[in-house]
Amino acid sequence: MVFATLIILSVNGSGYLFGLYSNDIKSTLGYDQTTLNLLSFFKDLGSNLSILAGLIYEVAPPWVVLSMGSVMNFIGFFMIWISVTGRITKPQVWQMCLYMWIASNSQSFPNTGALVTCVKNFPESRGSVLGLLKGFIGLSGAILTQYYHAIYKDDSMALILLLAWLPSIVPLIFLRPIRIMKVVRMENKEIKIFFRFLYIALGLAGFIMVMIILQKKFRFTRIDYIGSASVVIITLLIPLVFVIKEEFSVWKSKNQGSNSNTNSQLNVVSENPPAVQARPEDQFNPFAYIRNIFNPPDRGEDYTIFQAIFNIDMLILFIATACGTGGALTVIDNLGQLGKSLGYSAHSLSTFISLVSIWNFLGRVMAGYLSEFVLTKYKFPRPLMLTFVILLACVGHLLIALAVPNSLYFASVLTGFCLGAQLPLLCAIISELFGLKHFSTMYNVGSVSSPVGSYIFNVRVAGHLYDKEALKQLKALGLTRKPGQDLNCIGAQCYRPAFLIITAATLFGSVVSLILVFRTRTFYKGDIYKKFREDVWESLAPTGNGAAPLREMEDKGTIVVPEKTALSSA
Repeated sequence: MVFATLIILSVNGSGYLFGLYSNDIKSTLGYDQTTLNLLSFFKDLGSNLSILAGLIYEVAPPWVVLSMGSVMNFIGFFMIWISVTGRITKPQVWQMCLYMWIASNSQSFPNTGALVTCVKNFPESRGSVLGLLKGFIGLSGAILTQYYHAIYKDDSMALILLLAWLPSIVPLIFLRPIRIMKVVRMENKEIKIFFRFLYIALGLAGFIMVMIILQKKFRFTRIDYIGSASVVIITLLIPLVFVIKEEFSVWKSKNQGSNSNTNSQLNVVSENPPAVQARPEDQFNPFAYIRNIFNPPDRGEDYTIFQAIFNIDMLILFIATACGTGGALTVIDNLGQLGKSLGYSAHSLSTFISLVSIWNFLGRVMAGYLSEFVLTKYKFPRPLMLTFVILLACVGHLLIALAVPNSLYFASVLTGFCLGAQLPLLCAIISELFGLKHFSTMYNVGSVSSPVGSYIFNVRVAGHLYDKEALKQLKALGLTRKPGQDLNCIGAQCYRPAFLIITAATLFGSVVSLILVFRTRTFYKGDIYKKFREDVWESLAPTGNGAAPLREMEDKGTIVVPEKTALSSA
């Protein structure tokens, strides 16, 4: 299931490629920068406003969520492609915004259907799981870029067609493996396997980084691009070797233990858990329900959706990440125009996109694995790491504002890293503070902060100030804008005021995040995973001293423990 999830998410980063085809949309449809940024806002809104996917996941199996995402992806990008290539009458702006929203919102369905399922299957390794899987989403931009060059060379309009068919087909191939299953409790071995996946992913990122450097230094032929894309595909298939080995090991262990009385007893307990009798006080009472919204349980327990939405901790997270991710998304969505205004070549633009993607990946896996390690060993709170990451993003924004030579390369690296690091941290913090019961919905509620920040900084700040400067340059030349003419601005002043504002807002976001650090310091000093181990013994230990041998067996990694959420949902 983890392998299938990795493959699905490796082609689920089409939102990071907007900079490669945004100039085509702008020139063929005659948009100004504000309109183009409005379109990119709907891209960010669709990819992050994924509450619909979360609610569907609450009532339907993962394969339904994945199938819906595939259909939406094809419809959205196909309509964009036929619009840009002139195969239909020029659509209205609201229609293009709708197409972009559908295309980008489809990405939230694999994120929810596959990623949330993995977190529920590995609740005690959620930091590593989120870091690895979110990392592949970040790396997918660079992976898709290699595929694009191999199939279509440099035809940026054809890239939109690639985004229509490839991310639609892959999830349909892997529908069956994505499901909630019983957890095989071999914690040390589990961590080792995740680290093997991580090493392969780091090797893939390193290879793509080398390819980026070579592709910038030399002009690659079609055959060269096909060769590099083939290596990417082979590397993505390497984890299958470990998957087959571990599946065989688990199957062998189950067969060897089938005659054991203890294992038989455990199987009966896990397969036939005692039914919970409904109590009168559990019947729905609307007044009690509303009252309970503002009377949440302790941190770490399972919150209801509304208890989480109206919680102060969620509001703090929302504001902090709106400032942090909003500024980073503004950089990514404006890379094409940033490069053009500062005099970078069109070939350099592809380099920026790949750099953002690779460092986005590194930020995600580092934040996931490192935060899990320091939290487990040193009780270092995840919100504090989130604060440091948001603070680091200020440096990238300042580089763009100051427009020092080659600053866009360094800004791409910092922006990709900081955006990538924020996302798994946000998801992990939400799951830890508000529980896993409704994680599929609450994870998507928290993600709404990204499009909110994107709209404020991308559309209202960067787009507006860019167009204002572009009109000023036209007037200085004694020209007026013709109807349908796209607006272009040249020079560092095009984005300087916007990114000075964004830097100040990001700094404010880090201060807000620090408030959450103080609010949750006691919670993170405790054992936040204790409840999962206690749930295991409550469901498996018979009576009396029966837990002692079970603990010994767990330490040896020989028992199969049911995941509570999976059983209750079944």
